[in-house]
Amino acid sequence: MTIYARDIMVKKFDTIYEEAPVEEAVEKILNGRVRENGHKTVSLMVVDGYHKLVGVISMFDLLYHLRPTFLNFGIDGDELTWHGQLKKFIGELKGKTVNQVMSEHVVGASEDEHLMVVLDRMVKRKYRRLPVLEGDKPIGVIYISDIYHKLFSHR
Repeated sequence: MTIYARDIMVKKFDTIYEEAPVEEAVEKILNGRVRENGHKTVSLMVVDGYHKLVGVISMFDLLYHLRPTFLNFGIDGDELTWHGQLKKFIGELKGKTVNQVMSEHVVGASEDEHLMVVLDRMVKRKYRRLPVLEGDKPIGVIYISDIYHKLFSHR
């Protein structure tokens, strides 16, 4: 059995512009597509005005940036009092733009790559999704759960 990226990539995926407010990303992820295997999309491909991929924003990125930045400098969150602050942190996050919280330097795949090459890249880097690119433009997304489903659901 030979499977290429094009055979497993999801062609209908959500995008968002890099200058969009984070609040729009939050809403798009909350109301994300449900894929064929029943899994809900929890990330968006971030594009510029020319529809070139410039990053990815995921539920993880949003939750990571919800936290105050000082927690990234060795301070443990369990040492602090958080009462009454959550609403403030959510408001501050929603006031940002997507390009302020997205993951940049995204690795992709081409549609002609063998599934094992794509899987190896994803496993080694612990990626849950990988954009499929034609040049700089996203044409699909491969999800690790879709690979698993494709390989093991045929009995």
